[in-house]
Parts: sequence; C-alpha cells; structure tokens
Amino acid sequence: MKRFQALLAAAVCGALFSVCVQAAAQTGNSGCATVVRVEGIASYSLGDDKWIPLVAGKLLPAGAVVRTGHNGVVDLVLGKDINLPQLAEQTRWQPEHISPDPVSSIRGMVPYRPATEQNVVRLSPNTTLGIDKLTVTDTGADTVSDTELDLKKGKIYASVKKLTGASQYLIKLPSGIAGVRGTQFSISENGATSVYHSDNGGVVLSLIPPSGAPQTTIVGQGFSFDPTTGQLTILPGDEQTFLSRLFTALATIYSPTSFVTGDNTCIYISPVHGGRGRGDGSNGGHGGPG
Repeated sequence: MKRFQALLAAAVCGALFSVCVQAAAQTGNSGCATVVRVEGIASYSLGDDKWIPLVAGKLLPAGAVVRTGHNGVVDLVLGKDINLPQLAEQTRWQPEHISPDPVSSIRGMVPYRPATEQNVVRLSPNTTLGIDKLTVTDTGADTVSDTELDLKKGKIYASVKKLTGASQYLIKLPSGIAGVRGTQFSISENGATSVYHSDNGGVVLSLIPPSGAPQTTIVGQGFSFDPTTGQLTILPGDEQTFLSRLFTALATIYSPTSFVTGDNTCIYISPVHGGRGRGDGSNGGHGGPG
C-alpha cells in the first residue's frame, strides 16, 4: 500500500506539470460519459461554447463540458456506452430480470443492474466539469482505462472502481491535480476532499498554494482535507452518514421513468452497478442526497 501511494504521489506530481498543460495523445478506444440522472438546471457544451440542455440518456464524448445551475444535479457513468431503461425516444431497452425486493424501503421493487461495476460521478449544484480524456482498452486479460476530468468549478462526488495497474484516474483542479483508484470521495475546486471508503490508497492531492511549490497530501479512508489549513481531520459522524447514503444511492441509481408490468407495477431500473440493487431507505432509492 505504501509503495502504491508513493508511486501515485509521484505520478500525480509529474502530471501536474505535464498532463495539465496538454493531454497526451489518446490511445485505445474512446469511451463516453452516459448521463443517467438529471435534476434541475443542467447543460453541456462540446467545446464550442454553445450550451445545450442536458437530458438522461445523453452520451457525452471526451471534450464535453457539463455544468449545473443553482438547483442542478447530474449523475454520469464513465467508460463504455451502457444500456439505459426506457427513456422516451432515447432507448428501446427492456429489463431481463425483474423480481419483488424483500427490502420494503425500496417500495417492493428491485432494480435491474448489469454485471460490472462502473465509475460514477455526481455533479452538485453550481458545478462545471470537463471530460478531458476517457479511453477504455480491452487487453483480453484486463481492461485498461484512462480518465482525466477537469473540475473547473463546484463540487463532485465520485465512486471509482478498483483499477488495473496500467489504468489512471485524474481530476484536474484550478490549483492542482488529484489521482485516485478504488475510492468513494468528494472533492471541491479548491481541493477540499473527503474520503468515505477506499480499497486502494485514497486520494492523492498535489496542490500549488499561492506561496510556493506543490504540496502532496494523501487523504485516506475516513479523513477530510482542508486546503485552507493544510490539515487532515477525521470525518465527522454526520458527514459519514451523508456520504454513506449518497454512495448507496449512486450504486442504485433509478431512472425517473420506468418499466411498467402488466399489473401496472412500476419497476425502477439501475444501469450503474453489478449485483443486486440496494436502495437507500431514507429516500426510497431515488438517487440519494444531492
């Protein structure tokens, strides 16, 4: 673990000077960001400064920028194109496996979920996020992904799956960069970071303060980092509860529209995470806190 953290810290520091100026030429297959949830005001641009209203089901390529308004929330699945449930004219997919759910808090329904875990990002209100690079390459034995996001403004919550050794996941900030793998966390434009869960080293931050050289900080599971003080602190209980509910919701994202059975039972669908769906009892599984 220490070896990984040291290597990642070195990579992040190097990326601060090389990657942030100009992204390297993309290799492998271009991935996309699938919009799986939109609430409130949200729009996207493809780099031409023309902003188009965002809707669930939209596929965004590398180079796209997403922004939310004062009441906007957007959930993105990063990687390959994924199948969504029925969403007006955008898809024609039908779930294959539907059954009653024993968890009463999900209102008696179980979401359908594909077989593989995904990388998910939630944009909070007043956030602007660029998708600078997104490639996915199947090597036969493994899948190598290269993700670079640019958090220009606001705050995001991200659930990043365990990545292969050759994969990378970077988030550029106005004053630095963060590297991550196998972690659920939040991060703001100024570098304020909270890590709820991590299987692989937490978040490695490299920030340039106004006064000098880059400073690298590793934010591990259960800790928060405040860039104004440079201090790591233990996550308070109320924030842990909030993040727990949010990441449970991100693992069981429900479409606002649904598949309706012959007896008029409404089945909500999750396109996000492998395995059996688990909703958050506090909100009926409909997306969690935002």
